[in-house]
Amino acid sequence: MRKDILLSIFLTLTTVLLLFTCRNAQEVTDADEGPVHEIYEEKPIRLEYGIPVDSFNIVEGKVKRNQNLSHILMGKGISAKIIDQIAKQKDLFDVRQIRAGNKYKLFLSNDSLKTLEYFIYEHTLTDYLSIKFRDSLELIIGEKPTLIRKQMASGTIHTNLWDAMVENSINPMMSIELSEIYAWSIDFFGLQKEDKFYVIYEERFLDSTSAGIERIHAALFNHQNKDFYAIYFVQDDKGTYFDDDGNSLQRAFLKAPLKYSRISSKFSNSRYHPVLKIRRPHHGVDYAAPSGTPVYSVGDGFVQKKGYQKKGAGNYVKIKHNSVYTTQYAHLKGYAKGLKTGDHVTQGQLIGYVGTTGYSTGPHLDFRFFKNGQPVDPLKVDAPPVEPIKKINKEEYNKIKEQFIIELEQQRKEYELQFEDTIQEAV
Repeated sequence: MRKDILLSIFLTLTTVLLLFTCRNAQEVTDADEGPVHEIYEEKPIRLEYGIPVDSFNIVEGKVKRNQNLSHILMGKGISAKIIDQIAKQKDLFDVRQIRAGNKYKLFLSNDSLKTLEYFIYEHTLTDYLSIKFRDSLELIIGEKPTLIRKQMASGTIHTNLWDAMVENSINPMMSIELSEIYAWSIDFFGLQKEDKFYVIYEERFLDSTSAGIERIHAALFNHQNKDFYAIYFVQDDKGTYFDDDGNSLQRAFLKAPLKYSRISSKFSNSRYHPVLKIRRPHHGVDYAAPSGTPVYSVGDGFVQKKGYQKKGAGNYVKIKHNSVYTTQYAHLKGYAKGLKTGDHVTQGQLIGYVGTTGYSTGPHLDFRFFKNGQPVDPLKVDAPPVEPIKKINKEEYNKIKEQFIIELEQQRKEYELQFEDTIQEAV
């Protein structure tokens, strides 16, 4: 029994001695390495619109119909005097631009008072207005951080260009971009089924949401089995699009004087008139479009005539482009503000709006083209291009062009293989 007690005491003393020795050894090691500090990892500050969001109670909302800034802020304790100060800063942001359906956020103090300290209004997907009420009133126009990605897209026309974008999960605004690039060479009201397009471009993204197309670098449009290339190139400090031969795609005249319509009647020497109920020449192209649709001049020139024909064209504008070409725009609902005879107009400038004045059964634009005073079919006018690639820029342009054409052709090859696989699977 005594031996057991002595053994127990010995083991206890040994354990204490070992612990003491190890602690001393640790202290020596720590002393050699310098003082030991306990490290605390700080939580990163989470910011939105440059504001630390964890410090506030945030209320989100959407601007309601007929709701303005006063309705939103006065309900949160902001005085009419402060709101008036905000409204007066029109050079920074006009509060009348606040639109129903757009999002806003209220940053309230994290206490029982819940004082409004920041108001954020999302004007677009990326741009926002920030109003700070803390300390002093301050307005800031901000932009959310975005990412630009290089994209490639392909598609086939089944109905129209817009639908083709939707069918292929492409930003539908691409249809507008392409229609403007090819406005001088392709009539987008006359697209054929099975026309195809291939595009290399940059697109801006906010997280995974498209915030808009930045620039189309190159495109290939196969229209009626003919290839139309568009290569972006900067010449004389101006960026524009050229074809594979170095000719500018921008020509003296646009292919059509308005966007998003359909041709309801073509150029004819014997057309049955829907009002007069007789056959007579119709030396123009009728574009059916909703009343109020903007109408643009197809080229530079000056307003030769602006008037009204009760038994004919209704409100009309006639533009003389040069000594050879003149165009006429008829049945207008009204004219662009301030437009008058003798005014100089530029290509793509607003001149009026689609209407149904004069002899007309519905809203449309009667567009006419005259060459040396004689009517010609607007759809068959082949205007000369503007200045091509200059000799001094040819080598640089050819390098860029060849690289993009290689990429576009590779894209076409891959798309056609994919298209063939889809057909085989369907069979």
